[in-house]
Amino acid sequence: MKAVVCSEPGRLEITERPGPSAPAAGWVRLAVRRVGICGTDYHIFEGKHPFLEYPRVMGHEISATVVETGPGSRLTPGTLVVVNPYISCETCAACRKGKPNCCTAIRVLGVHTDGAFCEEILMPERNLYPANGLSPESAATVEFLAIGAHAVRRSGMAPGARSLVIGAGPIGLGTAIFSRIAGHEVTLLDTSAERLAFAADELGFPGGLLAGEGLENAIGEATDGNGFDVVFDATGNVISMERSFTHVAHGGTLVFVSVVKNDIRFSDPEFHKREMTLVASRNATREDFDHVIASIGNGLVPVDKLVTHRTTLGQAVHDLPRWAHDKAGLVKAVITVGAT
Repeated sequence: MKAVVCSEPGRLEITERPGPSAPAAGWVRLAVRRVGICGTDYHIFEGKHPFLEYPRVMGHEISATVVETGPGSRLTPGTLVVVNPYISCETCAACRKGKPNCCTAIRVLGVHTDGAFCEEILMPERNLYPANGLSPESAATVEFLAIGAHAVRRSGMAPGARSLVIGAGPIGLGTAIFSRIAGHEVTLLDTSAERLAFAADELGFPGGLLAGEGLENAIGEATDGNGFDVVFDATGNVISMERSFTHVAHGGTLVFVSVVKNDIRFSDPEFHKREMTLVASRNATREDFDHVIASIGNGLVPVDKLVTHRTTLGQAVHDLPRWAHDKAGLVKAVITVGAT
């Protein structure tokens, strides 16, 4: 089968590899239909991922069609599925608590093991969710949207809450969309006027805040001086994450959607006087995937606006390096692998 391999930082190649073997019980052989390109994939290509061994087949935002199942499967060949790329051990403390998204031995497709920039993959059946009428392209957006849906669910905020989403990249936009679906009054904050304009014009988020001088006054005006009930930081930027504490209202919640290698420092008096709740949000669970699939099916997620760039498996070796450096107008790029 054909596969796009990142053989070393800065180098992509199309290669021929053996296809998956016949699936054992509990496993399914899949034909990849669409796969999204994630920020993680760009980081792998650029050599910025701290825990990765090359060569690596990237790709973890996947829709696929069932080709062959192991004995006793409930899936039938030809079924379009959404792939949950987080392969958990099912036995650790987190898995026993129903939190496979933070399994202590988690393996993520395209990171810890080869992913879906290829024609076929083998996956545990428990990681496959019927697409329920979604198109292959829409189904390939479910994983990245589930990150934001999980963060919103982790916040526990009721409808009517004032929500601030920091970072208007794909994960931030997904978080904003699901914060809006949860009934929150959503404001976006970013360093890019272009991204805020896209969020306003294409996704219907008014009143975006541009980072820079006067931001604290703007936040005060937007919240009657109180701060936001919930703040989601989806920047992956240490400075932004440290400053985000000051944007939270007394009694409010701060959710770190992104993760960085660095230590995070904050003022304990500021943290305590607000009696803030600080929440980490990692990956997503079946509940979040189901919520996203249903929300897309109900017309609540403008997938056609979010997918801004498209390519094929053969052209990805040329397009991904270009998009890694030129992100003008780019929100989400999707690779067509299988049949249209």
